[in-house]
Amino acid sequence: MVCLGNICRSPLAEGILQAKADAAGLNWEVDSAGTAGYHIDEAPHELSQKVAKQNGVDISFQRGRKLRKEDFIAFDKIYVMDSENYNDARRIAGDYWKENKVDLILNETYPHENRSVPDPWYGGFDGFIEVYEMLDKACDKIIKRYTSR
Repeated sequence: MVCLGNICRSPLAEGILQAKADAAGLNWEVDSAGTAGYHIDEAPHELSQKVAKQNGVDISFQRGRKLRKEDFIAFDKIYVMDSENYNDARRIAGDYWKENKVDLILNETYPHENRSVPDPWYGGFDGFIEVYEMLDKACDKIIKRYTSR
């Protein structure tokens, strides 16, 4: 799960998908990172933590990190929150880039529409609620795909 700073959207996506995978009995390792190094080793934004907690997901233990080239080998799938993250991920991956491994997360809910998860940084708590709901639906689709096989 990748966003710009790894403090708002991607920690929520990581927490939501990991909780759903655990509940489904899937042995997955879900992680998140940012394309910029603004918040390395910082906890997720307090409003991300608040909305997650209100939905039964604890993300307080997560710490921000920067996306690394090696992540494109270590992880089977990389979801980004918007097209800017997609382009930055491509740049970071360099010769490790595989287009079929990276996608915008909302393409799970709205296939091939390349919709962005808005950055709630400036939107107040309502923005974080909206982002949580978007990510929750997308993560449901991801889990459904792997549990209906």
